[in-house]
Amino acid sequence: MSQRYRITREFQEHLLEKAISLEECKAYFESKPDFMYSPVFTVTGNGTTMTIDGDFFMWSYGELKIPFRHYMGDVYVAVSNEAVIPKMIEVASELRADLTEG
Repeated sequence: MSQRYRITREFQEHLLEKAISLEECKAYFESKPDFMYSPVFTVTGNGTTMTIDGDFFMWSYGELKIPFRHYMGDVYVAVSNEAVIPKMIEVASELRADLTEG
């Protein structure tokens, strides 16, 4: 099972606005050639398909597409592959945010 992480500014006491806005995420991820925005995320497995509406920034890692989801002022990502860890740290750093489990 994957472990989920949250990229957040919740712990930064010096900031008045702690939310990472969707507009900020779109501007950030648009500047990254290995990310693409999607308003849905579709998972297929065992003969079933589930589609989730939301704001997803899909990271292309080889043949894999790994979702970074903007939700309520934070960005969430599940660590389904070890390669996600350095990418998640890079994103958090460039967004001036912290990482926490959740």
